[in-house]
Amino acid sequence: MSSKNHIKNFGATDSSVSEIETPQEGIMNSPQNLFPGEEATEGDTSSIAFQNESFLPPMPTAVAALAGADLNCDLDARQAFLEDGGSTVSTCFRVANILHTHAHFSEAAAFYLRSMQLHSGNPTEFPSVYTLLQVRLLCLLKSGQDIADEELERLRSLHIPYANYISGIRLAWRQNNLRGALEKIGSAYDEFHTGEEADWQILQIAKRIEPSLFTPDRQEEGKRIPSALYMYWDNNPPPEIQNNFDLHSTLPGMPLKIFNKDEAQEWLYDIYGVEARNLFLQMRHPAEAADFLRLHVTQTLGGWWLDADLRVSGSVALKKMISEPAQNAFFLTDNGMVHNDFYGTVPNSEIVSDALLSVYRNCYLFPNLYIAFKTGPGPLTRALNRTAHKSLNGLRPTQTIAIYDQHDFKKIIEEFDTPYKHSLPNWQNV
Repeated sequence: MSSKNHIKNFGATDSSVSEIETPQEGIMNSPQNLFPGEEATEGDTSSIAFQNESFLPPMPTAVAALAGADLNCDLDARQAFLEDGGSTVSTCFRVANILHTHAHFSEAAAFYLRSMQLHSGNPTEFPSVYTLLQVRLLCLLKSGQDIADEELERLRSLHIPYANYISGIRLAWRQNNLRGALEKIGSAYDEFHTGEEADWQILQIAKRIEPSLFTPDRQEEGKRIPSALYMYWDNNPPPEIQNNFDLHSTLPGMPLKIFNKDEAQEWLYDIYGVEARNLFLQMRHPAEAADFLRLHVTQTLGGWWLDADLRVSGSVALKKMISEPAQNAFFLTDNGMVHNDFYGTVPNSEIVSDALLSVYRNCYLFPNLYIAFKTGPGPLTRALNRTAHKSLNGLRPTQTIAIYDQHDFKKIIEEFDTPYKHSLPNWQNV
């Protein structure tokens, strides 16, 4: 019941994916399209110089050609455009997000530009000009085009970390300069919410660098992932989940511990205190509660976490888990997010420790953030990026870290039919 990694390929976050709460106001924004990191930079304008639209390049004729009938490449985008003929920032931004989501990158870049041209230049108008420019340049790179140095410099004059991020992506994608890309990006990921596209794009770069940034200078001897399995269901598991619990309770050499809601809150209170228990009880959905619990359990006890709607595929998979040599074992989805529905760590994992810091920050500053970003795969993905950044700067990890791909995940874990998903509220609708 965790926040599974079905995250769309956004450059700008659609309102159906993320409703973000600003730390200053502490209230929900109206349901508009939100872009990664918009609120993260509020109140800190040290790297931002707001200007009006006079700095923008003239609207290319391609924008006019895309309007109306030529949006037949994407009927959803066409429908959104026809609502007001693309006459407002919010409509053009929405059209661009739809096009971006559906991999029409050139068209998306044009509509992000149109949004910029309609923008008042007022720093309070959402989305900001620098957000629109950043995601426009990302879409141009995704489309196979290069970006004009002039536009990149304009972005740098507005928001230095965003410019560093785009420059780094450009180095990686156009020149295959992976180390140079990560050096250029630096810690720009912190301008975005945990788990947004920047995180998984950066991690894809980091894990390809050789020698690996995730290898310690020396390994702590004798520490292995404990052979223990943990699962969660809040209460009254349906038959297919109970059958899955029964199956895993018989795995040889892998004792199973199943938490329910009452036991979980008492365990959190006993081990982590009243703050952890209160936050757990404030979670909006059982999937979010499971996310919160899992990191605390594996950080204290070590072992393997498995979601209740997944199962270990057989004896070969079980042997792989028991014999795993790394002290932290994570699996990436096809789009580069960390699976938090199945992973293993030693107690006091430096990765999970970092992820917990992000979870608590998100709980306090962004309690209504999209679950996958707030407590799900996002914090673990961010933790791996921080590890790579520190390693690049000479602070190597102290524990071994294995990062496997989706193919490896499917060798160990399989899904099964879960009728409950057709009747219970989906976490993605929270």
